[in-house]
Amino acid sequence: MPIIAPSLLSADFLNLQKDCDMLNASEADWYHLDVMDGQFVPNISFGFPVIEKVRKATTKVCDVHLMILEPGNYAEAFQKAGADYLTIHYEACPHLHRNIQQIKSLGMKAGVALNPHTPVHLLSDILQDIDMVLIMSVNPGFGGQQFIPHTLTKIRTLKQMIKERSLSTLIEIDGGVTLDNAPSILAAGADVLVAGNTVFRSADPVATIAALKKL
Repeated sequence: MPIIAPSLLSADFLNLQKDCDMLNASEADWYHLDVMDGQFVPNISFGFPVIEKVRKATTKVCDVHLMILEPGNYAEAFQKAGADYLTIHYEACPHLHRNIQQIKSLGMKAGVALNPHTPVHLLSDILQDIDMVLIMSVNPGFGGQQFIPHTLTKIRTLKQMIKERSLSTLIEIDGGVTLDNAPSILAAGADVLVAGNTVFRSADPVATIAALKKL
């Protein structure tokens, strides 16, 4: 079964406790928390105070996705805020191996995210050190975008790389995931589905999460 990670970027921030209670009662596996700095991506979201509060509201995995420059400056603070997975962008890290070592030394799982234009083969020399690869299936920065179809090819290529090396690296897909396209995403080899609007804008978010989980 896939790991379902609803994105709190689409939650109701005036009623965040209510949405956390909903996720806790649902079949969601992880909380996906998008951090944006207005520099690496053209948007600003939330940071440590929100993650600290969310961490106290759930026992589920907190999957923190940093869409920021110089993530190494903040890794320790995100660990203290409660991140279980910390995902950084390939494009933001000229010393990626050092960043991954730092994340792991702090006791977190290390993820690396790839923008839509970034080929998966660029991770060839570091794949064995990564716990998860997040393939962006939209351009990062905003929710509610359409899934980029070429993502399926990238997933298949990455899955083959993982299998050839007998690794257990997870593949996470973030952006435009719906009940309609999720089956093809999973068939291509994805393990983790991030869903924002699909969950929080649905008439029955708990049922939508359950439907995704059954795929």
